Amino acid sequence: MGRVTWWAVLSSACAPAVLVGGSMTAAALQGPTYDPVTETISVLAAGGRSEYWALTTMLVVLGMCYLTTAFGLRAAAPLGRVALGAGGVAAIVLALFPAPKSGGSFPHGSVVTVGFSLLAVWPVLACFRGAGAARGTSVPWALRPVPSITATAVIVVGAAWFLVELELNGPAGIAERVLTALQSLWPAVVVVSCLLHPRRI
Repeated sequence: MGRVTWWAVLSSACAPAVLVGGSMTAAALQGPTYDPVTETISVLAAGGRSEYWALTTMLVVLGMCYLTTAFGLRAAAPLGRVALGAGGVAAIVLALFPAPKSGGSFPHGSVVTVGFSLLAVWPVLACFRGAGAARGTSVPWALRPVPSITATAVIVVGAAWFLVELELNGPAGIAERVLTALQSLWPAVVVVSCLLHPRRI
């Protein structure tokens, strides 16, 4: 496992489960008054609700998963690993700035924007490895330019969709869940790619 450590394998696999499990638990605690189609995940922690602990725990553990994966993903370019780790830090910091019960919040919105941006660009930043990237098959599939650029593009499109639905009062909850799921799954895809890639071509 020279390209990726065992703890990065574990953390990358846990991230999607933590995201889905944490948000579903918080939604279940909220009950029928919460609409996951139109309301964002952040609403579950707004106004000091009783399910705040579930969402806070989810954000902290998810952030730790991203950080752990970034430390252990040795095959990725350093700048990409820094971006992924910083995205994890943003998730943890977000727990300190819950959304207000009504209206907007500059701290909350700022942390969300920074976190989403970091998790969007890390695939591209992780793939640039100079001569190694130019050799194509010498690096794991998910760290090559085309898959990495595609991953970033898909995440950016997902973010744009989320912003449009948020502005139009549409199914922003669905858009956000698709976006966050994509962001949590890509590190696992990269890790699996590293594990399956032969050590020598």
